[in-house]
Amino acid sequence: MPAASAVAPDETSAPVVIVGAGLAGLTTALQLAEQRRVIVLAKRGLDEAATAWAQGGIVGVLGSDDSIESHVRDTQDAGAGLVDEETARFIAENSVAAIEWLVARGVPFSGDPSGPLGLHLTREGGHAVRRIAHAADATGKAIHNALLDEVKRHPNIELRERWMALDVITSRHLKRVESPRCYGVYALDIDRQRVETLPATAVVLATGGVGKVYRYTSNPDTATGDGIAMAWRAGCRVGNMEFIQFHPTCLYHPQERSFLITEALRGEGAHLLLPNVDADSARFMTWHDERMELAPRDIVARAIDFEMKKHGLDFVWLDARHLGEAFLIEHFPTIHARCKALGIDIAREPIPVVPAAHYTCGGLVTDLHGRSDLPGLYAAGEATYTGLHGANRLASNSLLECVVIGRTCADHILAHPAAELPELPGWDESQVEDADEQVVIAHNWDELRLLMWNYVGIVRTTKRLERALHRIKLLKGEIDDYYANFRVNRDLLELRNLVDCAELIVRSALLRQESRGLHFSRDFPQTLPVSFPTVLVRSAHSKKKKPKALGLSG
Repeated sequence: MPAASAVAPDETSAPVVIVGAGLAGLTTALQLAEQRRVIVLAKRGLDEAATAWAQGGIVGVLGSDDSIESHVRDTQDAGAGLVDEETARFIAENSVAAIEWLVARGVPFSGDPSGPLGLHLTREGGHAVRRIAHAADATGKAIHNALLDEVKRHPNIELRERWMALDVITSRHLKRVESPRCYGVYALDIDRQRVETLPATAVVLATGGVGKVYRYTSNPDTATGDGIAMAWRAGCRVGNMEFIQFHPTCLYHPQERSFLITEALRGEGAHLLLPNVDADSARFMTWHDERMELAPRDIVARAIDFEMKKHGLDFVWLDARHLGEAFLIEHFPTIHARCKALGIDIAREPIPVVPAAHYTCGGLVTDLHGRSDLPGLYAAGEATYTGLHGANRLASNSLLECVVIGRTCADHILAHPAAELPELPGWDESQVEDADEQVVIAHNWDELRLLMWNYVGIVRTTKRLERALHRIKLLKGEIDDYYANFRVNRDLLELRNLVDCAELIVRSALLRQESRGLHFSRDFPQTLPVSFPTVLVRSAHSKKKKPKALGLSG
């Protein structure tokens, strides 16, 4: 993908608005900014995107022992039969260009003079070979910092910190009967507590996943499914929402509930052990999969969940002591330092770990150019369903997808002239009041997250899912009533988005009457011989809110 030629942007046309300041959003912004004005909205601090939390790395098909076919095959194996082969091949074919693009922007990947492109490559679960480019164990932070520095310096990019999008502005808001289209977004300036109308020639949703719908998650507070919920309310399809990846190894500690222990540690040889069990029988992954600790994440997470319940444990151990202190400090300095600060010396004692909600494999349905069903509305990154991740994401494919689709998304926008926009209606809060009981939001948030953890977690049953859906409907009614009658704030908007996403997750899970990848049902433990993605559709102009499922066999 060639870089866009540098020309002065048209100052008379509306900007492109990008919602989200993680890797997908920043990549898209940089690719656009040579020819278009860009506004990037970050609902919290610029350093609070999920990208900065990613430890492991980014896939690059670089080694002499590697190939596009091998990466596609590993992606398909991890995705349990639901990976779109065309998408997987496209992403793999563009992996080298993505790595080179990041290197050109100053990302300080860990080096190896004898390695391809001078990079040190590591291996993670589900990968046949070493193909993960990384910056020690803080790859996401290194990538995010490098791109953010460049974005801050670019004269055509305006960064708006503490701004949150409420909804996509469509033909429905203009009361037009013509074909639906996206014209911009309504966005809350959080500090001024004022909703603004932002016209846009295109809107890109790069808002990340929905991990905060669960009580325990490795995700930052930004992961509230905003883009998925906004697109759903605008009438776009969503797909595969039942496939929520639970990372097998999140640190178990009372002072740290969201610290991820990267899969790369297992890739380098760390073992999972049962606490307080004879050493000869403690390495339990031998009972669950021949790949042991290097099995795909869904298998490892279910194995840990099974053993914890079987033995009544609060956690299991991840043992890296045999790797040696010098190796651990060189390759995993972030983990070593954070655990040491919490009183855990990983060179001398095992790390207590538990599974936690980590990645949303489904989302807003888009093509390989980031286009949604709604003209003018694009998306990239974890908020999307492109077909790459299928029923389970292969480790380190997520950062790669952000860069590849972020660039193709920008290229598609640049290839089409900016549409002339009509006058857009402003946001009307004349009939609403200031919130009288803010504590209601906090209570509903806690109830929703605990409900999803207990009923829609790693192992599911139909009865649990039905109970969850019933309670979600009650919560949704309360939240919608609150939204209609009181002035909006960030907490209310995030709760509104989370409850929409929770309903999508549960409805999708009920429709999948089999066990596959990240979705395991005790009522349907077998995997069907043929299956398809779960795609939910809803008309943006229909008063009926119940979604219709398409394409699920069996």
